[in-house]
Amino acid sequence: MHTTCTLARSALAVSLALGLGMPAWAEEGGFFEDAKAGLTLRNYYFNRDFRDPGAAKSKVEEWAQGFIFKFSSGYTPGLIGVGLDGIAMFGVKLDSGRGTSGSELLPVHDDGRAADDYGRAGLAAKLRISSTELKVGELLPDIPLLRYDDGRLLPQTFRGAMLDSREIEGLSLQAGQYREVSLRNSSDMQDLSAWAAPGVTSDGFNYAGAEYRFNQQRTLIGAWHSQLEDIYQQSYFNLLHSQRVGEWTLGANLGYFIDRDDGQARIGDIQSRTGYALLSASHSGHTLYLGLQKVSGDSQWMSVYGSSGRTLGNDMFNGNFSNADERSWQVRYDYNFAALGVPGLLAMVRYGHGENATTAAGSNGKEWERDTEVNYTFQSGALKNLNIRLNNATNRRSFNSDFDQTRLIVSYPLTL
Repeated sequence: MHTTCTLARSALAVSLALGLGMPAWAEEGGFFEDAKAGLTLRNYYFNRDFRDPGAAKSKVEEWAQGFIFKFSSGYTPGLIGVGLDGIAMFGVKLDSGRGTSGSELLPVHDDGRAADDYGRAGLAAKLRISSTELKVGELLPDIPLLRYDDGRLLPQTFRGAMLDSREIEGLSLQAGQYREVSLRNSSDMQDLSAWAAPGVTSDGFNYAGAEYRFNQQRTLIGAWHSQLEDIYQQSYFNLLHSQRVGEWTLGANLGYFIDRDDGQARIGDIQSRTGYALLSASHSGHTLYLGLQKVSGDSQWMSVYGSSGRTLGNDMFNGNFSNADERSWQVRYDYNFAALGVPGLLAMVRYGHGENATTAAGSNGKEWERDTEVNYTFQSGALKNLNIRLNNATNRRSFNSDFDQTRLIVSYPLTL
């Protein structure tokens, strides 16, 4: 279980020795010259109003301030370039109470009160040969089978290793292994598990995949396979394509998952297949989407606990319609106000509906979600790049709590 940590320490030692121990050489090769650093200030207000009369809480409401610092060095010269990435995060409670905690903006103590503050930091050593890069340490994976969650105050991070090779134009070959995760409202690392059974842990997550982009970058095909050891295996195939038709741009995002149990099958038998199609049509500032999705089999769609479900076609603010046997659809409309001379202003509204879901509460479950969002990024002046997001969601489920939700997020990225 400690192999990845040992590799991280060894690679980090090499990085420090080569990158910092010989500063003149490093500077000539770009270790410092190509370095980038940034600090994001994130202010986050979260309110969830439960609509069920028998709910344990009438609402969850919290307000917090986050600080996210990221550093990425360049590479030393030579056949093997060496570099170092780092991330440090800190969150501070601005408002919360024992009766309103639980938004996952902040850790929660045993007495039900949110922590006053929390934070964590991590490093990743990186090596580069030609167009192949290896990173070992604290990482933010964003591949189809494992996407880190950045939906609260601080992002989720994983500890492990990832390899990305792009030696052939248009082709990306990737592989990696992760052993531990720090959830978005935690300072600690913990073992990996699945959303289907968060209390059952695994020794690691392994993956490999290939993506090929061609047709003047308008078409992408991908094939991936992953293993959450002794819990599940997952294969994934996808196709992305965009096509200009007159003044319109048409898009298609098609994907298919095959899930089955692995090794000791610690959470039981797993057999499911999930297919989706997310179709789009854009003209001027308007974009329309239609999403169709179906889960077949006795199990829900499999994913690592805490990770985002952004790969699925019908992923929304609070769910992705991925229960066993569930079939769902969504319609969505986006508008970019740059078409009216207001760059930086975006608006979105969508509705998703699922039925025939099998959950612990029984079969034939139904659910729907309605999301709206207004998003503005300042384009110039002292507040350039400051982003304000206001979104609202309404969720109704026959097998879980009903709620209305509002979030206000103000983010200010600073380049250092």
